[in-house]
Amino acid sequence: MRPPVARDEDEPDRVPAQWHRVLTLLANISLFIGTRGVWNSAAGHQPLIAAVISVCYVSILVTGVLTLVVRSSRSLARLDLVVLVTGITLVYCATGMRHGYSDESILTIQAARELLHGNPVYGQAWPWLFGHHSSVAYTTTVDGGYDYTYAYPPLTAMLTAPLLSIGHDALPEVLVPTTAIVLGAIVMWKMLPTPWRSAATMVCLGFGLIPMYARLGYPAVLALAFLIPVVVRWTRMGTGGPADWLRAACLGAACASQQLPWFLTPFLLAGVYALRRGELGAREAALAVGRIVGIASGTWLLINGYFIVTEPRTWIEGIVLPFTQGATIHGQGLVGISLYYTDGSDRLSWYSHASMLLAAGLLALFVLFVRRLGPAATVLPWCAFFLATRSQDGYYLMMTPLWLAAAVTAPPSAFATAWQPRLLHGRRTARTVLAGALVAPALVAATLAATGQPPLRMQTVGSTRKAATVKTLTVRVNNTGDSAVQPHFMMTTGHGESLWWKVLQGPSSVGAHATATYRIQAPGKGFTVPGKGVRVRLRAFTESPLTLSSQDIHLAPQKDPASHGK
Repeated sequence: MRPPVARDEDEPDRVPAQWHRVLTLLANISLFIGTRGVWNSAAGHQPLIAAVISVCYVSILVTGVLTLVVRSSRSLARLDLVVLVTGITLVYCATGMRHGYSDESILTIQAARELLHGNPVYGQAWPWLFGHHSSVAYTTTVDGGYDYTYAYPPLTAMLTAPLLSIGHDALPEVLVPTTAIVLGAIVMWKMLPTPWRSAATMVCLGFGLIPMYARLGYPAVLALAFLIPVVVRWTRMGTGGPADWLRAACLGAACASQQLPWFLTPFLLAGVYALRRGELGAREAALAVGRIVGIASGTWLLINGYFIVTEPRTWIEGIVLPFTQGATIHGQGLVGISLYYTDGSDRLSWYSHASMLLAAGLLALFVLFVRRLGPAATVLPWCAFFLATRSQDGYYLMMTPLWLAAAVTAPPSAFATAWQPRLLHGRRTARTVLAGALVAPALVAATLAATGQPPLRMQTVGSTRKAATVKTLTVRVNNTGDSAVQPHFMMTTGHGESLWWKVLQGPSSVGAHATATYRIQAPGKGFTVPGKGVRVRLRAFTESPLTLSSQDIHLAPQKDPASHGK
């Protein structure tokens, strides 16, 4: 009997690995998430879209069967393509049915309109946009106001402007990030090794996560799409050639789309320098990084050029506004201690200090220990957001496809020869102490922020209401701090923010160790008292110093006198 002929692992018709089957199956299953809701919406209003979704259901079911029974890698690779096409179809079906406004999308659409008319884009307040779309969240600022301005780099608005003619709702702006993530998924699918391609479909189009942000018009999704070709095999950056130039240009375009890529860029550049210096030496490594920076900066300047010339001051103020606007604290990070578990803090600014210190500390750690931390280059930057005053999970959730891209194409072995400082070489204990010292300032700053005490003691002493709707509250405020403060009030019943209550009576500020009484009016038609078991928090923010004071209050619903006895 002739012995079996050994097949090369790269032959397209070899028997697929079981993990490849499982990965394809998981990607296929991820397409179920959220699909029923879209079908429900389409069935009564858009039967054609509902029919397309039903065909997608057939595709998912048949692909699920075939994934487990096909006998060759080539056949399984074709099924990976079917999963991708099905995912793309479902994303556009969902976009057609469920696109909607968010604060980011309405501002981007208005910026695109102003751009078409040759008007200034940055530094312009458009409060009436939020009045027309009452369901859109406001960005509240600690000075008692709201941010109504466009605060993002301009590329998303520039790409939206030509699409405004297709409709007057959110669809023109939503199409930009939606198409961007679809193209990003295709690029990642094509660039990843064949067995991993369905993972690209899963993280970009499955689970309903990234497409949901795209349907809300988030510019960060466009930035993510540009970062995908940068991050896939990013360890080859700096080696020269057209691919290197393209990666650098995409990096510049990503930075011109939204601010999140600004945090990733230093880690990538530091990693490229370490990799190229390990191969070519310090001078060539510096030249390689210089070429990347030059091309990326040139792309960024080309995109921003019109605004740099026409409105330089408002443009620079606009694109850095997220760091300077003084938005109220919010998110799933450490700020939750001051928001939900204590009554506030008189040291809120230390959350920002902690975030910046952690970002700097992690970058220093990355440079010093790049051989160990290199594979985590796409994850480390987002850790700093957990300590920020605005620590919403979307800041890192939207970048998770990059985690996968790096995990598959930038393994630990790629950093084996990377240069790193020979600091404390061979002394593990000393290196551990050094690592701890680099992150310790951030932890100290975070501790200071979380352990601060609320400067204001508040007590409700009266209210006007109709049935379960509170119109006004009378609040006695005692300032226990050493500085005069100007409080701004809001009422919350959950994790989110609320609109400011208007001060009808009361002083402009409360002096140190003084007491004042305020009569405040609920926004809109009034504050509806929730049912039993819902925590109602009266909050007071002050801008200088930056503080938060919170007080649980009890507003038992009252019956309308007109209905008494009925």
